[in-house]
Amino acid sequence: MNAIELKGLTKTYSTFQLGPIDLTLPMGTIMGLVGENGAGKSTTIKAILDLIRPTAGQITLLGQKTPEHFPALKEEIGVVLDSQPFPTFLTADELGRLMAAALRNWEPETYSAYLARLHLPARQPLKEFSRGMVMKLALATALSHRARLLILDEATSGLDPMVRQEILDILYDFCDEEHAILISSHIVSDLEKICDYIAFLHEGKLLLADEKDRLLERHGLLKLSAEALDQLPQEAILSKRLYHYGAEALVRRDLIPAGVPVERITLEELIVALARRD
Repeated sequence: MNAIELKGLTKTYSTFQLGPIDLTLPMGTIMGLVGENGAGKSTTIKAILDLIRPTAGQITLLGQKTPEHFPALKEEIGVVLDSQPFPTFLTADELGRLMAAALRNWEPETYSAYLARLHLPARQPLKEFSRGMVMKLALATALSHRARLLILDEATSGLDPMVRQEILDILYDFCDEEHAILISSHIVSDLEKICDYIAFLHEGKLLLADEKDRLLERHGLLKLSAEALDQLPQEAILSKRLYHYGAEALVRRDLIPAGVPVERITLEELIVALARRD
């Protein structure tokens, strides 16, 4: 079973259109959703979470079509957003009791274990929490009611590297054959560490969606003279930049002649180059 299936997902506003998007997140995997500000990442996630209604298309979560089945699916989806709606006068303990009343599958022991693992004070008001502490609390909450699908929207933005790594470690531990994660982030290097799949949105269009390792194996970076670049098959060149001292190009490895040295590329370099090409 797939955790998420999007078929022809479209959302039209007066000044922006998302899609149509066809996207699949298999169970047991982590997908990173990347793109610049305004690319459509949050719009996609809001549509998946039934916070906005698509103009067209079909969304299936955990084998159930939405929006008709979404109320029953809420228990099985954990959500961590960039801005958390927790009442700041509560403590983490009080928030746990509130969640126990709201969620049928709430597990107090699991929640307490996450508070301890993430070094979160149980009796300190949330208004005294740092942003990093609030995001770790949101993650503890999302993982304490037997969620099978975890969705995070820019949950690691603005956090220091140590906190981000702590969150990434927990996400990596969470994802097994019974669970899946969709995470959007501007910090592409974080996604490169943990993601199995990458989906790249640019100006509302899905430019690519594939296995991360396959993307990195298929593409490479060439640094050579402008004259040498002109001699290469033009269909192999996906993006290029010319400098006074030479040229740099994003290329398809399989279309480059044997003997031409192609450097490995990072996921961030790939995303930036594809956006530049567009």
